[in-house]
Amino acid sequence: MALLAIGINHKTAPVRIRERVAFAPQELPRALRELAARPGVEEAAILSTCNRTEILCHAEDEDADRVVDWFVRYHGLERRELEPYVYYHPNQFAVRHLLRVAAGLDSLILGEPQILGQMKEAYLTALKAGTVGSLLGRLFQHAFAVAKQIRTDTAIGSSPVSVAFAAVSLAKQIFSSLSRHTALMIGAGETIELAARHLKENGIGRMIIANRTLERAEALAREFGAEAIGLGDIAERLVEADIVISSTASQLPILGKGTVERALRRHRRHRPLLMVDIAVPRDIEPEAAELEDVYLYTVDDLEEIIQEGLRTRQEAAKQAEQIIERQVGRFMGWLRSLDAVATIRAYREGAERVRDQEVAKARRMLAAGRDPNEVVFLLARALTNKLLHAPTVAMRQAGFEGRGEVLEVARELFDLKDPHA
Repeated sequence: MALLAIGINHKTAPVRIRERVAFAPQELPRALRELAARPGVEEAAILSTCNRTEILCHAEDEDADRVVDWFVRYHGLERRELEPYVYYHPNQFAVRHLLRVAAGLDSLILGEPQILGQMKEAYLTALKAGTVGSLLGRLFQHAFAVAKQIRTDTAIGSSPVSVAFAAVSLAKQIFSSLSRHTALMIGAGETIELAARHLKENGIGRMIIANRTLERAEALAREFGAEAIGLGDIAERLVEADIVISSTASQLPILGKGTVERALRRHRRHRPLLMVDIAVPRDIEPEAAELEDVYLYTVDDLEEIIQEGLRTRQEAAKQAEQIIERQVGRFMGWLRSLDAVATIRAYREGAERVRDQEVAKARRMLAAGRDPNEVVFLLARALTNKLLHAPTVAMRQAGFEGRGEVLEVARELFDLKDPHA
């Protein structure tokens, strides 16, 4: 019995390779069943994201060739095309790898939480496909629990390490509760989408998304329950905003000092206005920072926050690695205990057979009129003799052959004191 983790990720393979071996969500059930049908593969799960494609198997031995051969053939590749990029982790190394992935320690952005959700999806897909059994099921549940423990006990996910996260962190510092405030998002690209997601997760009261292409703003607004407007409406709606986050590809400023000043005069009553300009070239004229109650930050300001966040996460990652080492040991201990199950079952079944035989004999003696006290004594003596016979013979033989280690194990098994101590 072996555990195998085989795959490629952003560290080992360029995107031109990763995209060739990615599994589309709709094809995963068929691929899983095909893999699980391979000789020697007992259970299988596949995690496929933009940054990694990994196969986790419970196999009859540590031979990974059968899985790698299937992997390359499935995607129509030659083995030589993929082999330089593939990593292979057997047994406890597979367990450690899975726990590190679940905790975000193997991610492009250290500590990012999205991978845990993707891993849960991979587990559910394999479960529905019928390719996950008790062993992989136990491993996945263990990984989810360890990831939760790491997020609870360390600061691995609490510090900003992206400009979007840093922008929202600033907003939380200036406004103690975001639920009573309005955010104006200018642009509709990836950074604005990520910032909108962070704001939504932190309970922002209202959100307005402005973009040159209104259709794109409306699409993003639907996802976050926001309102969509065109860039031409910004000057009119700026008065409503407490937080402005801007990231467009414009070559000229979207917001000038004059526009911001007019908004401040209209009904804002000295309420602070946080403006985060992520764009390069800048979307907001730097002179806007001269206005009272305006807090303007640029991408350079956010870089300092990000670097501090990275240092915090790196320190938390050291703590996380210690947790993972302990939890790998726990899982491997459970796994090793499975090897004893068959032996324990056989020993118990043998003892139960002896018991049933002697109980039947005792009942026959009682039916024949023998004294019950005598029957109980004979039953106890017979059980004792028969249950002790095999281990006694084995220990005597071990003593004759000088195999002291067997006698040491016997003392441990039967909780006996060392007679020479």
